[in-house]
Amino acid sequence: MGSRPYGFGSAGAGDGWGAHDPASLQSSGPEIDGLLAGAGYRVRSSDLRHVARSLERLDAAAAAAAAPEAVHYNPSDLTAWVDSMLSELNPDAAAAAGPESAFPQPQRDAWTAQMLQQQQIQMAAAAARRRREEEEEDSGIRLVHLLMSCADAVQRGDAPLAGSLVDEMRLLLAGRVNTAFGIGKVAGYFADALFRRLYLPSPPEPRPRPRPLSAPGEHEILYHHFYEACPYLKFAHFTANQAILEAFDGHDRVHVVDFSLMQGLQWPALIQALALRPGGPPFLRVTGIGPPSTNGRDELREVGLRLAELARSVHVRFAFRGVAAARLDDVRPWMLQVARGEAVAVNCVLQLHRLLAAAPAPAPAPAPIDSVLRWVVGLRPKIVTVVEQEADHNSPAFLDRFTEALFYYSTVFDSLEAGSTAPHHHHHHHHHQSSLMMAEMYLQREICNIVCCDGADRVERHEPLGRWRARLTRAGLCPVHLGSNAFKQASMLLTLFSGEGYCVDEVDGCLTLGWHNRPLISASAWRADSDDVASDDTTTLVANNNHHNNFHIINNNNNNNNNNNNNSSAQSNSNSSNNNNSSIVDVPDAAGAVLM
Repeated sequence: MGSRPYGFGSAGAGDGWGAHDPASLQSSGPEIDGLLAGAGYRVRSSDLRHVARSLERLDAAAAAAAAPEAVHYNPSDLTAWVDSMLSELNPDAAAAAGPESAFPQPQRDAWTAQMLQQQQIQMAAAAARRRREEEEEDSGIRLVHLLMSCADAVQRGDAPLAGSLVDEMRLLLAGRVNTAFGIGKVAGYFADALFRRLYLPSPPEPRPRPRPLSAPGEHEILYHHFYEACPYLKFAHFTANQAILEAFDGHDRVHVVDFSLMQGLQWPALIQALALRPGGPPFLRVTGIGPPSTNGRDELREVGLRLAELARSVHVRFAFRGVAAARLDDVRPWMLQVARGEAVAVNCVLQLHRLLAAAPAPAPAPAPIDSVLRWVVGLRPKIVTVVEQEADHNSPAFLDRFTEALFYYSTVFDSLEAGSTAPHHHHHHHHHQSSLMMAEMYLQREICNIVCCDGADRVERHEPLGRWRARLTRAGLCPVHLGSNAFKQASMLLTLFSGEGYCVDEVDGCLTLGWHNRPLISASAWRADSDDVASDDTTTLVANNNHHNNFHIINNNNNNNNNNNNNSSAQSNSNSSNNNNSSIVDVPDAAGAVLM
C-alpha cells in the first residue's frame, strides 16, 4: 500500500529523483531528458517537480482511500499516469491542482490576491449600501414620526414644540435622507408646508383676500404639465367627454358649460367625436369659465380662437363665450346665456371642492356650493359631469386632514415615480422629465394649501365620492350610470402609460382611477330631476336658425328683444357691472365660427 511503483521517491527524500538539486537538474536537463527517454518514460526533467508533488498527493489520497492495489495504464506517460491516479482517488484534489499546473506559482499568487481584493471591495460596497439603505429607512420612519408629532403640536397650538420638530426635520432632510424620491421627497414637501404655516403666518389683522378660482398664468402652465405627466386628468377628460357625448345623442344644438377652461385641453377630443357623429355634427357652443387676465392678454379669447379653428377644420358649427371670474361663485347664470332648446352639459373637473369653504358664522348667506348647485340645477342640464379627488382633506381637525393628505399624496407621488422610471424614447425623455418636475410643483401647491391655509384661503377641500353623492342628491340631481363605453375608454387610456399599478374600478355607476387598489380620483355623472326644477329668472341667448352672427338677447322678465350684432358686449358688460369680479368677452370670428 505504501510502496512507490517503479522505484520513484517523494520530493525531499534522501534518495531518488527528489534528492537532486533543482539547479543541477536544470543545467543537465537535456542529458536527463535523454536518459528518461531511453528508459521509456515520456517526461521532461522540467516536469519532475510537478510529478514529485503529484506523487505526494497521490500517496496521501491512496492512503485515505485504503485501496489494496491499483491498476495503472501506460506507465511510460508518467505525468498523465500520476494525474489519472489523482483523479480516480481524489477528484477534488485533482481539480484543485489544475490551476497549479496551468500557471506559474508567482502568477497564480498575484491573480489570487487580486481576486481576493476585488471580492473584499465588492463585499464592503454591498455592506455600505445595506447600511445606507437601513439608515435611510430608519430616517424615513423617523421623518413620518416627526411629521405626525409636529402636526399634533400644531393642532394643540404648541408652536415652540412644532418649531423645534420642523427644525429637526429640516436637518434630517439635509443630510441623511434622499429627497429625490420616495418618502424623502413627500416628507420634504410636507415639512416645507409646516414651516410656512409656522413662520409665514397670515397677517394678525383680518383682511379680505380673494379666493382665486385658479391662480392665472403660472397655475395653468403647471396644470398642463400635470396633464402630460400622468393619466389622472386624461382619465377625467375622457370619462366626462364620453358621458357628454352620450347625453348629446339626438340633439342638434348642444351647449357645454366648463367650470374651468384651463387652456381648453378637454374639448378637442369632444369636437372631433361630434364631427364623426352619425347624421352629422350638432351646432356646438362652449362657455368657458377662467380667471381674469393679469398680463393684458385675453387668454380666454385665445383659447376660443384655437377651438374655433379646430371646429372649422372638421366642419363643426361652433360658438364660444369666455367668462372671466376670480371665483366660481362669482359667476351668475345670466352670464352663460343658455338658449332655449339647447342640450346643456355642465362640466366640473376638480372644481366643486373649491366651493366647500363654510360661510362665516354671522353671514346668513348659504355656502358657495349650495348657491352654485342651485343655479346649475336651474339650467336643466342633460348631464353634469363631476370629477374630484378621492380623498378627505376637509376635516375641521388639522391632524386628521394632515394625516389623510400625507398618505394620499405619498401614493400619488409613488405613481409619478413609477412612470418616470419607465423606458421612454430618447428624444421624449427630457420632455417627460420636465413635465414631471412641473407636475410635482402642481401637487406641492395643493399640499401647501391644505397644510398652510385656513378659512376662505383653504380651497383644496377634497372630499370622497360618498359625500359628493349625498350633496348632489340633496341639490336635486339624479345619478347617471357611466356606461361600459366610459369604462373601456378609461381602461384603454391606461395602456398608454407604462405604470402597471394603475387600476380603473366601477363603483355604483361611477368610475375611480387608483394606484395599487388605492382610489385617487373619482368620476360621476348627474342630470337634473325635471320634476324638481323650478323656472329661474335668467337672461338667455337665442341663436337664429341660420346659425350666423345674428343673436338676440331675450330678457325673461320683460320679453324685450335687442339685436345682439353690435350690442351683445355692451349688454354683457352692463350686466356684469353688478359684480366687479367677472367679465365677459363676445367676439365674432371672421372665419365664420362665432366667439360669443
